[in-house]
Amino acid sequence: MTKRYAAILIALVVALVGVFVMRDRKHFYSHEGVVWTTEYHITYEATHDLGDSIQIIFNHLDNSVSPYNNASLITALNNNTSTQADGYICRLLKASWTVNHESGGAFDPTVMPLVNAWGFGYKSGTLPSRAQLDSILGFVGMDKLALHGDTLVKRDPRVMLDFSSIAKGLACDEIGRMLARNGARNWLVEIGGEVMASGVNKRGTAWQVSVDMPTDEQEEVTHESAMTLALDSGAVATSGNYRKWRMEGGNKLSHIIDPLTGDSRAGTLLSVTVTARDCMTADAWATACMAMGDSATRALMKGCTDLGVMTISADTVNGALVVWSNTPFAEKVNVK
Repeated sequence: MTKRYAAILIALVVALVGVFVMRDRKHFYSHEGVVWTTEYHITYEATHDLGDSIQIIFNHLDNSVSPYNNASLITALNNNTSTQADGYICRLLKASWTVNHESGGAFDPTVMPLVNAWGFGYKSGTLPSRAQLDSILGFVGMDKLALHGDTLVKRDPRVMLDFSSIAKGLACDEIGRMLARNGARNWLVEIGGEVMASGVNKRGTAWQVSVDMPTDEQEEVTHESAMTLALDSGAVATSGNYRKWRMEGGNKLSHIIDPLTGDSRAGTLLSVTVTARDCMTADAWATACMAMGDSATRALMKGCTDLGVMTISADTVNGALVVWSNTPFAEKVNVK
């Protein structure tokens, strides 16, 4: 072998090694857009772009659990043209039963007919009377559903499901799992304020998640941060009544409906932020706490160790905001 031939061979080997190294080198990718009428932002470190896989998950979930999609499975279940639940709906039902039980019925995805009656759902409603609410309550409740394998059984055909208060959390979890399967260790998935995160950001520090300050400006596009959380694993979800509301007869009506009474929950509790291991759980509990109200949430969550909870309430005496949190939540606050 001549020296020249050997030099060429070495150069080729070095070039091929360089190609494989560059191919396997990780980069941070970002995707953003609108899904289910809300914005999403996804950032992850990977060897290749995973945007197509993200979109596939969105499409699968939309075809499964979106009540605004006339061709979705949840629409068929609500219309009683099908009784077969898929994997997504089975998981959402099982999680919903758990939170429903632990919250004393405050979280309930069968509340959709009440939400519609108050005019906050996908059907227009007028201000309902007490008699109308009591009538609807007759077919609201997780106890009116059963799951036998993948077959959904309704005790009343008028029972309807809406997973809007938990499905975005599931979407965050599903995308996070997909990213992990593809070798990503550092990522943040945010859909409409629900967040699931792992690892670190580009700077090598924990992801910084801002929690919005409640505002009465429904159409406000700017966000004032109440605080920032440092998140290197787990989820954060916020629910509030400060953006979706309207005035009727001098009274403020909220889109948060109490599934036990049928009433619109527009009390002093303005927002609840929950941290948990997974976003589906955090999402459901944020809604449950809003339906429970301020004092019940504090009583239930004060000694909780697996969920971090922060409430922001209005002080009706002096107009100030009152912030309360339990220990697991306080530990995640990034103090600068």
